[in-house]
Amino acid sequence: MASTKEIKRRIKSVKNTKKITKAMELVAASKMKRAVSSTLASRLYAEYSWEILTSIAKNTEKITHPLFVEREEIKNILLILITSNRGLCGAYNTQIVKKVLSLFQNNADRASSPVEGSKPYPVIDIVTVGKKGDTMMRRIGRNIIANFFELPDNVSLSDIVPISELAINEYNHSHYDKVLVAYTDFVSALSQKPNIKQVIPVSKTSLKELINTLGDDFKNKDEKKEKIIDYLFEGDKDLLIKSLAEKITRMQIYQMFLESNASEQSSRMVAMKNASEAAGEMIGDLTLVFNKARQSNITREISEISAGMASVS
Repeated sequence: MASTKEIKRRIKSVKNTKKITKAMELVAASKMKRAVSSTLASRLYAEYSWEILTSIAKNTEKITHPLFVEREEIKNILLILITSNRGLCGAYNTQIVKKVLSLFQNNADRASSPVEGSKPYPVIDIVTVGKKGDTMMRRIGRNIIANFFELPDNVSLSDIVPISELAINEYNHSHYDKVLVAYTDFVSALSQKPNIKQVIPVSKTSLKELINTLGDDFKNKDEKKEKIIDYLFEGDKDLLIKSLAEKITRMQIYQMFLESNASEQSSRMVAMKNASEAAGEMIGDLTLVFNKARQSNITREISEISAGMASVS
């Protein structure tokens, strides 16, 4: 059994750790509240964006803008991976990276066993947001064309403009035939769901998949009879559609960042809460061991004193 001095030192160390994890839990809870508020507030705009893009997608054959045209042959895919810069957030980073690795594996399996007459499977390049995802992708040797590490916790629409412009420009210049975003949907403080969604080109299929992640309210509205809307364009129609498509695409990417941020802070808060509770349990166990060791020492000292008195007498 360890000495009482060593046990006291361990108890003190665990108590200090508990103070740190408790403080981190409170900070994460504060950030989570702000992040969740921003996420829920922007979901309403995502609904209206869905309605607008659905109406435009119905007339795809009349629109020549690249963001609305799905290419027949997919040779190159750009994947935007959203992770955190810091750890101590539970399984947040691990879950989304596993989702991405599953995508890579499926693509590799199909490429290694092609069906006769099938088209070649695409090459996937990465844009990493967050140091954790960047480290993991470099470790497995993936091609990273850009990384973004300096985004604030309270991300704004202007903060993701460079990322959205990179994706849109790369697609418009035909460097990539599809743009995906790997992010984490915020369900609740205890539940976060990793997802990979297509944002470019804009299509009814990809948008339906996106809106399915936004909650039952949006699903119910989506299931209602679709409205037939005739749009009247004033001025340059192509220029207006170009501006509208880019802005709404940027908003979709922004919504995914908000979902990921809320998921990260929720996961960190829960992880730190569990760590604080585990530290409390450890302190209780160590205190019990300390009391037993002290009682054993006291009993031994009394026995030694009694034996010494007996020998003297």
